[in-house]
Amino acid sequence: MAGKIGLNVAQICLTKDCTEDEIVDELSKLNEDPRVRGVYLHLAPALLTGRVISTLAPEKDVDGVADLNMGRLVRGDPSEGFVPAEAMAVMEVLESHGVSSEGQTVVLVGADGAVKVALRCLMERRGVVTLNGHKSSESLQEQKADAVVLLGAGPAEVPPTWLKPGAAVIRCDSAWLSPCVGDTAVGVWLVVGVMGQPNMCVLVSLQNVVLGSCRWLREQQYQDWSLRLLKLQPLNPVPSDIQISRAQTPKSVQQLAQEIGLLPGELEPYGRNKAKVRLSLLERLQAQPDGNLVLVAGITPTPLGEGKSTVTIGLVQALSAHLKLNSFACLRQPSQGPTFGVKGGAAGGGYAQVIPMEEFNLHLTGDIHAITAANNLVAAAIDARMLHEATQSDKALFNRLVPSVNGVRKFSPIQISRLRRLGLSTTEPASLTAEEVRAFVRLDLDPSKLTWQRVVDTNDRFLRKITVGQASTEKGHSRETGFDIAVASEIMAILALADGLGDMRVRLARMVVGTSRSGQPITAEDLGVSGALAVLMKDAIKPTLMQTLEGTPVFVHAGPFANIAHGNSSVLADKLALKLVGRDGFVVTEAGFGADIGMEKFFSIKCRASGLRPSAVVLVATVRALKMHGGGPNVSAGSPLPREYIDENLSLVTGGCHSNLRKQIEIAHLFGVPVVVALNVFKTDTAAEIALVCRLALECGARAAVPCHHWALGGRGSVELARAVKEASAAPSHFQFLYETEMPIVEKIRTIAQKVYGADDIALSPQAEAEIQTYEQQGYRSLPICMAKTHLSLSHMPDKKGAPTGFTLPIRTVRASIGAGFIYPLVGTMSTMPGLPTRPCFYDIDLDPVTEEITGLF
Repeated sequence: MAGKIGLNVAQICLTKDCTEDEIVDELSKLNEDPRVRGVYLHLAPALLTGRVISTLAPEKDVDGVADLNMGRLVRGDPSEGFVPAEAMAVMEVLESHGVSSEGQTVVLVGADGAVKVALRCLMERRGVVTLNGHKSSESLQEQKADAVVLLGAGPAEVPPTWLKPGAAVIRCDSAWLSPCVGDTAVGVWLVVGVMGQPNMCVLVSLQNVVLGSCRWLREQQYQDWSLRLLKLQPLNPVPSDIQISRAQTPKSVQQLAQEIGLLPGELEPYGRNKAKVRLSLLERLQAQPDGNLVLVAGITPTPLGEGKSTVTIGLVQALSAHLKLNSFACLRQPSQGPTFGVKGGAAGGGYAQVIPMEEFNLHLTGDIHAITAANNLVAAAIDARMLHEATQSDKALFNRLVPSVNGVRKFSPIQISRLRRLGLSTTEPASLTAEEVRAFVRLDLDPSKLTWQRVVDTNDRFLRKITVGQASTEKGHSRETGFDIAVASEIMAILALADGLGDMRVRLARMVVGTSRSGQPITAEDLGVSGALAVLMKDAIKPTLMQTLEGTPVFVHAGPFANIAHGNSSVLADKLALKLVGRDGFVVTEAGFGADIGMEKFFSIKCRASGLRPSAVVLVATVRALKMHGGGPNVSAGSPLPREYIDENLSLVTGGCHSNLRKQIEIAHLFGVPVVVALNVFKTDTAAEIALVCRLALECGARAAVPCHHWALGGRGSVELARAVKEASAAPSHFQFLYETEMPIVEKIRTIAQKVYGADDIALSPQAEAEIQTYEQQGYRSLPICMAKTHLSLSHMPDKKGAPTGFTLPIRTVRASIGAGFIYPLVGTMSTMPGLPTRPCFYDIDLDPVTEEITGLF
């Protein structure tokens, strides 16, 4: 069997000993080949089995024999399919001979098959009467035919008594098609046509190829949405999140993808409810104008969280389901840390959720696991390399790093990259001098200046500081290190900021893992591990498509913690969504925690890396959090709320509005973006408290302030917010950055501390001063800043609520995430590994072993 490709059409031809399995394999390859627009099956009838025909993709079936194409024809709707080329060729010959009118009769002679079915459908649709031709056909003695079509190869008798004078007799087989005229008086058939002309069936097949190519070109253009919404019937009282999620039947992810204009080849399903979306979409829609980008941030939250994800989902449900505007939510993937710790999941809540919420909160498509594997591969490579360098000579190291295989010694491509970093142009191992060999094999990492830690996606406080290398096999090479939570890994930040697979590979290569004893930065590329990291992350770079309770699309990708990490959904998710929603659509993307950290990092880091510019900010507030900032008592997860948070208290609300809410609005205005305050209403909030917040928010500088009831009502409860966001997005925006990247690192940190947090100044520890000096000497001065700071206060002190002033911000240590592209100061006692509380969420979570139903998950 041979598959030939030319003019965007592939022909599968039979060769000796060809099997059905081989044909199916070849067809599967051609189905996936983007260069092929049509497939022509040049096979013996015995090999045109149902399995072969059903394997052929209908959109490439230029023969028109696939089940879907035949079904469309029989149904009377062949506009999106193909008609068998032989049938179309016969119809053209009949029409040229004047046989195509209502009431005329055509006899079909030959075995039943796709061509015969197609001819019968085409002719009967024109009113032509079709009859089966047999020698014993008595009806043909009475009703003479205007034409006879001979289907299949081999001789066939046509009794003159069947034919009207001048009737057309058409011979049709896989080799040729020509019209004939039967002289019924003498029984002589005269062939009409010129020998050597192209096969008419082939010409019609090529017309089908052109038709298929035109359809393909149309598909490549932006497609208007045909979103089928899911109905909500909210109950009162509102059931638990998991009960609401299970009560709604989501659309299949393939259906959702089709509704929003994704092509089948751009989707990689993970089961029925979620799928990865391929980045080729960006190239296909590169000429499509972007929609409006809206950022959801929040005021400083209580430890319980104030519902930014819930507001995000409620807003897109309102935009799409109720205002009929294309909208996409871009959420961060939840970490196992809070899911099993204190906060719980991140799928939203009430009637504003991503579904199925269990899948959303548990593993999803494995991105965080891929990050964990990649991060820890780097850690393993570091310790192994330090051990080998400490226990081997230069020659032994070189012989093992560049082994002789079949008598040939050569560098791998990643080792050549190492040579270039050293300024060596050679590619021949034998040409290196002893000094060059030593420089090549010895990274000479300083154990006291290693910056790379292992990670695990669990809140495990006892891994904050550990000792590794205590086994006897490590020959005394032990050292102190520690673990971070997996989502704090630099690889997570790279995933969130990369704009493609190539960019991610470059960023992974330039990650700095430590410093040599001579003061040189050592990268993942120097370790030789960056290519392997790209392999581990190749699927994680694709955003995951899911849906809301009302059937609107959601991208879940990257994240989450904005207090100890970057804290934003990915650049790629935003960019893909902006293309899909169209010029007048909306992409609502979420930033972690309060505006002082999640939003600031979105503007200072993500906007710089991506070129994205938001048209509006939605600032989420709750009466509960405002009361806390207005002087209310402490709020603790797992403990009952004090009465002040349940009973009406306008004084506390006023204090919170005039302090924290005002400050967070001012922070957004530093970047020149209009603010809409979304008051996430709880059932304990009173009408007077709600009205007070909305009035004071306007006085504090918000463009609009609206109460939101999406938790209880779904998108219908956020329609007012959706209208306010639409109006704010249409207003002029004057986006600007807070600082210039060329400023010294210390000045950038100071600018954030003073202008965003309200600090008087910063205080650098001696360690932080030394680290900043090293980074500037290594050429990293121009990177933006990613502050690791508590999310529970604008200051570094979690118990300082409202808008603290008169404090100095302590910078304990400074790390550099060179691959991600930012400097990473740790403020005060901020930890990059959270701990479990006395009673974590996992006390309530269980599984029914019979039904596999999860219980206790929110």
